[in-house]
Amino acid sequence: MLTFEQIKELIDIVCQKGLQGLEVERSDFRLRIDGQVSSVNVPVPGVGASTTVEPASDQAASPAVSAGAAGSGAAQVGENSSHTITSPIVGTFYAAPSQEADPYIQVGDEVTSGQVLCIVEAMKLMNEIESDVDGVVVEVFGRNSQPVEFGEPLFAIRQS
Repeated sequence: MLTFEQIKELIDIVCQKGLQGLEVERSDFRLRIDGQVSSVNVPVPGVGASTTVEPASDQAASPAVSAGAAGSGAAQVGENSSHTITSPIVGTFYAAPSQEADPYIQVGDEVTSGQVLCIVEAMKLMNEIESDVDGVVVEVFGRNSQPVEFGEPLFAIRQS
């Protein structure tokens, strides 16, 4: 297993040298750094390449690079007073607490500050993402069981 500093150093090398990518594999650990920047990637301070950490087995894995503690980043959208809740971490978006349960919220629902909107799973930890405003949900960007990036919009809320 590599340390955070070693991974950061490898990312810096990929960025500085303009490499298309790099893969490192050790026993049950595999790290792939993709140096090609996509238009949907959100830059993380100090990191210029997208990163995916996977187990060496053929089993699918959720992204395992965390960008901070659970919570929500937020940004204003346009001039219509919509508020965007963004993903505070890289992980897998879940709209409901379980497969059988109803989604936490849907378009048109009223939400209050502190209300749970979804879960983003990162490194087997379930992080509840809460609203930081009162209002009505006007759009849900996240798709159930799909990966989300740090800073990716999850919800648009019209503030009340």
